[in-house]
Amino acid sequence: MQSPESLSPDTIIEDGCHPIVRPAAASPGVPFAPAPHDPYHEIPDATLDPRPHGRANLADRHVGARIRERRTMLGLSQQQLALMIGVTYQQAHKYERGLNRISAGRLYDIAQVLGVPIAWFFEGLTTVEPAAEMTPRQRMCLELARNFAAIGNQKHQEALSNMARALALQSAAMQGR
Repeated sequence: MQSPESLSPDTIIEDGCHPIVRPAAASPGVPFAPAPHDPYHEIPDATLDPRPHGRANLADRHVGARIRERRTMLGLSQQQLALMIGVTYQQAHKYERGLNRISAGRLYDIAQVLGVPIAWFFEGLTTVEPAAEMTPRQRMCLELARNFAAIGNQKHQEALSNMARALALQSAAMQGR
């Protein structure tokens, strides 16, 4: 590694971990010392990202779905959209899947190409993250409740309720053995 004094102005040097730019105002004859470590101006560690690794958040997925919706409404392929906004097909695909976040400038370009205002991409977006994927048992319970509510005959509802109660009691008795 070169000594800081021998470097030309605005040269990037390494302090062992971090790149440091030697300011042009630093005179070659004056020793250059990097600023002390400042934890308040560090780039956040990727592990601090609130999103689980490899997963987009709700807004990213929603905006991507709206891009895909509008693109298909206009009859454009992903390749055509990618060419129109100046990205690769793979990048356009990642935008639509919500895997990569879209910068404000890029979203503006996409809105111009698709002929919609930027706000259009956020229409229908809720502020609540959806619940985690349901288990098969939860799905069955939800289906049972929907079907029960769809039964119009009160006697049939009572009969089904009695049958469910009897099966639950039998199951509890079997587990208690």
